[in-house]
Order: sequence, then C-alpha cells, then structure tokens
Amino acid sequence: MDQNLGTINWNVTTIDQNLGTMDFDVPTKDRSLSYWISWFTEDGSWITLFGRIRYLLHVIQCFYYPLLAIVGVPVNIITIVTLTNRDCGLSKCVTSYLVAMSVGDLLVVILDLALRHIPIVYWEQFYFLVLVPVCNIHAVLLYAATDCSVWFTVTFTFDRFVAICCPKLKSKYCSEKSAAVVLGTVTVLSCLKNIFWYFMFLNGYHLMNDPWFCAVAWDVMKSVIWSTIEFLHFILTPCVPFALILLLNAFTVRHILVSSRARRRLRCHNSGENSRDPEMESRRKSIILLFVISANFILLWSILMVYSIWNRMDYLGYKSVVLDYFVLELGFMLQLLSCCTNTAIYAVTQTHFRQQLIILLKHPFTAIIHLITASETFNFRTSAELCVSQANKVMIYCFVTGDSAEERITHMSAW
Repeated sequence: MDQNLGTINWNVTTIDQNLGTMDFDVPTKDRSLSYWISWFTEDGSWITLFGRIRYLLHVIQCFYYPLLAIVGVPVNIITIVTLTNRDCGLSKCVTSYLVAMSVGDLLVVILDLALRHIPIVYWEQFYFLVLVPVCNIHAVLLYAATDCSVWFTVTFTFDRFVAICCPKLKSKYCSEKSAAVVLGTVTVLSCLKNIFWYFMFLNGYHLMNDPWFCAVAWDVMKSVIWSTIEFLHFILTPCVPFALILLLNAFTVRHILVSSRARRRLRCHNSGENSRDPEMESRRKSIILLFVISANFILLWSILMVYSIWNRMDYLGYKSVVLDYFVLELGFMLQLLSCCTNTAIYAVTQTHFRQQLIILLKHPFTAIIHLITASETFNFRTSAELCVSQANKVMIYCFVTGDSAEERITHMSAW
C-alpha cells in the first residue's frame, strides 16, 4: 500500500509539471517562476504549511542558485590565486591545506551547484539532459569532490591539532611534503569510495531531488545491500568528519587553555607585569581561523546530514518521524553555501590574506591606469620631440642662409 501510494504521488508531481508546461507553453524562466509564485500566492487555501514552504523555497532557489554560482566560481578562483602566488603570512603547510579546500569547494560548485541543482530548478530549460546518458559518471565525480571538500577540512583540523598539541610530532608531520601526501591520499580514497554510485544509479538524469538526481531502479531503491552501502556512505561523509572535528577541536581548546594559563603565570613572574605576548596573539589568530572554518562546516552541513540518514533509515523500514521534502532542499542550499564562505572567513580572520586580496582585486584597475598614464606620457614625449626637431631645423636653416630665427618663423607661419 505504501509503495503504491509513493508511486501515485510521484506521478502526480510529474502531471503537475506537465500541466505547468501546457498552461504556459513557453519554456522561459520568467513564466516558470511566475507559475510557482502564483501557486504560492493565489487561491492557496488548500495548500498545507509544508507545501507553502516548498513552493517558497523553489522561488528562492530560482534566484539563489544562479547567484551562488556566479559568486562561488570567481571567489574560489581568486582565493586559490591569492594563496598560491602571494605571501599571506601563512606557513606552506597551512597554505597547501587551504588551497586544497578551495579547489574542492570550486569542484563542488561546478559539479553540484551548476550541473545538478540549477538544471533541477530550471528543468524546462535543461530537459535535454534526460537524453544525456552520463548521470552515473556525474554522480561519481560529484560525490568524490564533495568527500574531498569535507575531508580536506578534517585533515586541516588534524594538522592544526598536531601543530598545537604535539610539539614533538610537529616537525615531522606539519610540512609541505606531508600535506601533499595526505591530500593526495584523501583524493584517491574519495574517488575509490564513490565508484559504487556508478553501479547503483542508471545513466539517465532524473532532474529531481527525491533524494537522488539520477534514475534508480526500483529493486536497487529497496535493496538492503545497496541501502546499507549508501547508509555507510553518509556515515563516512559527513558524520565521521563531524565527530572528528568536534573531538580534535575539544582537545585543542583544552591544550590551549592549559598552556595559556601556564605561560601567562610564567611571564607575569618573570616580568612582573602582564605584558604583550606576540606568540599567544599569533596562536590566537590561528585558532580563530580553525574554529571558524570548523563551525562553518558543521552548521551548514547539519541539516543535510540529518535528512540523508533519516531518509535512508526510512527506506530500510525504520519509520519514526517523517521529515518533509523541504528539509532536504534547505539542507542542499546551506551545504552549497559552505563552499563559498571560506574566502570571507580568510579575509575576516587573516590580516595578510585580506591585504593581498585587496591588492589582487585592485591589480586590473591599476594596470588600466598605468596603461592610460603611459599612453599620455608617450604622446607628451612625442610632441616634445617634434617641437625640438622643428627648432633644430630652424637653427640649421638660419645658420646656412644667415637669416634670423624670427624671420624664418615668420616665413614658415606665412607658408
């Protein structure tokens, strides 16, 4: 009975979408958007509260996703360029992790936001994707990029934990070479871990998040084996990273509090006053960066993590509280936002990065100003050289003919 009802609901959704196409018969973004707005505002007494929230989120997504893509791609590219080519006051090890995180976020913005969610929101304009049989390959790349983005945050957190709490291990682990090995290992493991999506999904796009964007066979959807594999996938990303980040940050905070108190007592005993401590100020900036990145990841990923695990448990038969579909959409919106916020975090918490970022943003305008100035200078020099050349010709003519300079200039003016 439940399965049949689920099928009926899915068919009703499809009929509604087709009716929307028939009513307008013009596949433009404005008409599609006005359709959803009319559903939300006109004669909506029969729509439930959750239904209103779903329609409202869809209207917001029509603006939110394109704007996020327009901002997310250049922001992450600028971050990569700034961290790679400029001195931001960070060690090479930390820079390697931050660059890797920005690359991972950029891939998520392209593969998940631009190639998945925007076609789902504007499904009329991207309906041709149904005929492109690469969805299972797209899923492997998308989830691998997502895993890399998440686990790069974990490796950065662990690196800072070692640097602060394990001085003996710091010289061996916290290096650019070790960071490259760790990041490469995480990338390879993430790709291998997500190969199962290629066999789980069909190659056709579904253009809906219910909860997959690829077509899935019914026997796979209800298979205990595939459900268990997918459940373990969501446990590994992002449940385990959540736990590791919270645990590592707790140990780091404890170590910092203990060492700060001991250092403060020692300095007061030696100097007799509470003087400024550059080492503690530098450490505080590093910790602020770590905690803000960790908090940003946890807060923006929480809703999607809860819904994904809850939904898979529901498919396995463990029915408790049913989470509405709008929770999934809200989770996607916040998760994708986390891929565009690291640049703002670096700019707020790191003075050197902010200065280098401003210089980089000013560089195109500075180059244009220099080009205009150089052009004006060249024109001025050319005019001056022309005047000098004419003056030399007058002097030579006067020397040969014996005329005065005033007579020659008057003759040239009359001519």
